[in-house]
Amino acid sequence: MPHIRIINLTKTYGPIKALKDVSLEVQDGEYLSIVGPSGCGKTTLIKCIAGIVRPDKGEIYIDDKPILALPIEDRNLGYVFQEIALFPHMSVWDNISYGLMVKGIAPSKRRGQVREMLGMMGLEERAKAHPEELSGGARQKTALARALASGARLLLLDEPLGALDAKVRAVLRYELRSLVKDLHLTAIHVTHDQEEALSISDRVAIMKAGSLVEVGTPWDLYMHPRHIFTARFLGEANFMEGKVVAISGEDYLIDVGGLTLRAPSDPYQPLELGNACVLAIRPEFLSLRKEAPGSSNVNLWKGTLREEVFMGDSLRYEVEVEKGISLLIRHPALLGELDLRVGDRAYVEIPKERLLVFPYPEGGLEAQLSLE
Repeated sequence: MPHIRIINLTKTYGPIKALKDVSLEVQDGEYLSIVGPSGCGKTTLIKCIAGIVRPDKGEIYIDDKPILALPIEDRNLGYVFQEIALFPHMSVWDNISYGLMVKGIAPSKRRGQVREMLGMMGLEERAKAHPEELSGGARQKTALARALASGARLLLLDEPLGALDAKVRAVLRYELRSLVKDLHLTAIHVTHDQEEALSISDRVAIMKAGSLVEVGTPWDLYMHPRHIFTARFLGEANFMEGKVVAISGEDYLIDVGGLTLRAPSDPYQPLELGNACVLAIRPEFLSLRKEAPGSSNVNLWKGTLREEVFMGDSLRYEVEVEKGISLLIRHPALLGELDLRVGDRAYVEIPKERLLVFPYPEGGLEAQLSLE
């Protein structure tokens, strides 16, 4: 199970900096996903690891050995592309055995390894089929088997499920994680699909504009992100600009356009009285009521329901509160439809403990939320 260290990796294409001093460590046996908007540098990063792209600066170590001088074939890794690049004139069997044949593996040993891969992928009955006879999922399983057949312990996955339809993709991603864990591999998985990354990864790395923004477990990045862009990119969030007008114990009182909210302080990013800040909260943590609760609550805002959309597992509401601020709320469908219609007055409960508080960014909020 290889351990990977990437140190200050930089790559430019003319005026474009695809990678800007990226440093990252991947542990033995870890399943790490790299996510970010298109053009953020995630594919360039794994192509540097694979040896397809040569970085301008920086170092890559696998098990403490520098690999930048090694040719692709000597890096002992498997690479799976989004474009399922199988040889169209070869059967599943021949596609899987091709790399072993090129390496000069004896036919008898080669047959055993191919049979093992076919069994592992559930492709035994499709061994004689050609790529055009296979479903998208079966083609990608064949590509994966070919990458693993040579015994590589590091698996690089570049949008491996991106060409598949949503249902096949959802099933195959869990099979992929199980396979990696059962074989005790280290995997680096590039994807634009946030749900995919959160559901199968030990850790997730967030990239933007060639830089590494934040790395952490799926839970920590979703529930307790340290950067505004992470909260923006993973899932949905409501963002509000505010100012600290009082500090009481471990709580801030924050003015948001004339409305007030009580929010928890963050020991990692403390604020002082008068500081500008940004508040964020996930739509699923907000509650919508037709009537105000009996007790006074500083985190209860009154507004008007502007939109209702059924999402299958939830209902998505948009409420415009008193000062023209709009909030998105996700209400679980299993709790039933709310007795509210567009145009009705409604109350939004904003739980203090679910609010995220960030110092106001120097470049402005819009730049931080931008996907470019």
